[in-house]
Amino acid sequence: MREQIDRLTENLGRTIVGKADAIRLVIVALLAGGHALLEDVPGVGKTLLAKSLARSIHGRFQRIQCTPDLLPTDITGTNIWNQRSGEFEFLPGPVFANILLADEINRATPRTQSALLEVMEELQVTVDGVSRHVPQPFFVIATQNPIEYQGTFPLPEAQMDRFMLSLSLGYPTQEEELQMLQRHQEGMAASDLQPCISTEEVLELRRLCYQVKVETSLQQYILNLVRASREAEDVMLGVSPRGTVALQRTAQTLAFLDGRDYVIPDDIKLLAPHVLSHRLIPVGGRRAKPIVEQLLRSVPIP
Repeated sequence: MREQIDRLTENLGRTIVGKADAIRLVIVALLAGGHALLEDVPGVGKTLLAKSLARSIHGRFQRIQCTPDLLPTDITGTNIWNQRSGEFEFLPGPVFANILLADEINRATPRTQSALLEVMEELQVTVDGVSRHVPQPFFVIATQNPIEYQGTFPLPEAQMDRFMLSLSLGYPTQEEELQMLQRHQEGMAASDLQPCISTEEVLELRRLCYQVKVETSLQQYILNLVRASREAEDVMLGVSPRGTVALQRTAQTLAFLDGRDYVIPDDIKLLAPHVLSHRLIPVGGRRAKPIVEQLLRSVPIP
């Protein structure tokens, strides 16, 4: 199914200029069955990336603009009284989609943030004691501004742990920004994209990624990295077992995208900063990414 992956990558590149690495990581998160957290400044294309992805896989796209007055039922949906039928009727929320963009997720209150905990892990929503499954595939792209902290609520550890990987788009280069202006002059938009892969093919690709071989020595390498994060002196909270599984799943998917049916150490080294950094709580306000890079230098490679 290499052709489907190439078509998806090319389609996203028509609207997202010069961000091949970010597109690749988002596709890895999608095919690995996880979710992505984009920590970046406004206006660099986070919403455009989510819309383009939904358009490319012919999936349903929903967007949540997180604000302090947003309620959990605004995300999950609620039961309303139908006077005509004389009974309550469930009104689905935006979470019932294939691609869900939670924009500025850290502006929502902790109570509202918790509405995403169940669906991101168990792919279902429980309202008034009734559980309902969301469509498949289900993929959450959440954004948060790393600069502005006024009126925000930091994501708790349990919420951060739900995201398979974190990444940043960053500002474009001068040449990329010029190309962006030229495309806007031509009127290119995400709505102009044609679907290039179906949701059924996405699920089939996920199944194939599970079949990528991971040698025992590489599984031990992943464990050594994770356990080193828990024992590091400058880390208050290390990587959870969910992070261990996420690193293996993303490594399998990256190998699949590269046309291999086996994982190599470079797959793990490339993904570790994106999979592990947001799960760490450093001591004394230190940044997590340099700690992960230090772990990669200190843990022997098989």
